[in-house]
Amino acid sequence: MAGLQEAGRLGIKPFEETQPVELRPNWTQDDVQAVISAAYKQVLGNDHLMQSERLVGAESLLVRGLISVRDFVRAIAESELYRQKFLYPNFHVRFIELNYKHLLGRAPYDQTEIAYHLDLFISKGYEAEIDSYLTSVEYQDSFGDNIVPYHRDFKVDHPGQRAIGFSRLLHLYRGYANSDRAQAQKQPRLTWEVSKNLATPIQAPSGGQLSGPVGGSRSNVYRLRVLQAASAKSPVVRRSTTELIVSYDQLTNKLQQLSRAGSKVISVTAV
Repeated sequence: MAGLQEAGRLGIKPFEETQPVELRPNWTQDDVQAVISAAYKQVLGNDHLMQSERLVGAESLLVRGLISVRDFVRAIAESELYRQKFLYPNFHVRFIELNYKHLLGRAPYDQTEIAYHLDLFISKGYEAEIDSYLTSVEYQDSFGDNIVPYHRDFKVDHPGQRAIGFSRLLHLYRGYANSDRAQAQKQPRLTWEVSKNLATPIQAPSGGQLSGPVGGSRSNVYRLRVLQAASAKSPVVRRSTTELIVSYDQLTNKLQQLSRAGSKVISVTAV
């Protein structure tokens, strides 16, 4: 999407110049090792991987041709390692942002996407949330079984792509040498932008970091639109929509409470 000069200034030139990593038919051991390395880098958000943390069993299955690249990506994303790096330290919406980046190679486009995955995660759990990306039509059309996910919105090359995805992904990207655990921000980055359907300006990197406004830091209060469960005492099955104002500190507890009550979160909007 960016020209070569602009790509260099924004720190995305490596993505402009490289091709997706794919495990083609009649692959060699060098090919499969390149896929393993690329998958770890993408799914773990460019974070350092110690030798003791490697998923030896899943690697062996891939090397022997018993699982696909998609299965290997799933093994990484469903591992305790991924949870420790991205689930446990982060707020739910930040976790969803990172799942989009790691597994679909883009940022969330709008509020409905965040709301869908937030409700799925709260109501059905971790594995359902991860699997929803990997079994999606979008994943199949973009990567299939044999291509390692990559940051797609730095180029115009896939159906359904939105122009706003470029700036959104840059907010999650923060520089080629940067890892997703080294950004010192546990709150969502895009909540404000997505809820207002805006894109804030992005400046060229300084010292390897992209600068400029970050959506998630704009507000510590959120508005929830909730589809409430029907009352068990009512003879008429009817669900009503209501709005709640919740502070950031209480948001996780409120979402869990709503899920236990059978209510569905329609949107989470920064106020």
